[in-house]
Amino acid sequence: MYEMGYTIQKSVAGDFGEAVDTTIAVLEDEGFGVLCDIDVQATLKKKLGEEFRQYRILGACNPGLAHEGLTDEIELGALLPCNVIVYETDEGSIVVSAVDPHQLVGIADNEALDSIATEVHDRFERVLSTVDDELESASEV
Repeated sequence: MYEMGYTIQKSVAGDFGEAVDTTIAVLEDEGFGVLCDIDVQATLKKKLGEEFRQYRILGACNPGLAHEGLTDEIELGALLPCNVIVYETDEGSIVVSAVDPHQLVGIADNEALDSIATEVHDRFERVLSTVDDELESASEV
């Protein structure tokens, strides 16, 4: 797992659809609902006629943590839901990446959000590790 400035990410084994399904299931296990699922490849093909790699944006939200954050900072809703992306690289591997909540809530400059950002960050790290473990186990079968 590595951080890229504003995301935390992990390359994973398996096929793309399996990676998306597993990511959604593991997010749910960590208390996140997926409020939206944007198929960027299909959208760009339909709207622009352009080809693009497989790329999905999953809008993830943990209701309890969102409530706590909105209570501390009403404008936080402009930064929600937290996005998790699954995409295919130019080399054909698959990456699962999540916004780094510390970077996201840092925009608000409200120290009351620090503990929430840490909680979401820790959960996202567990999601990425679990997705990788589950897909690796599935590919070994």
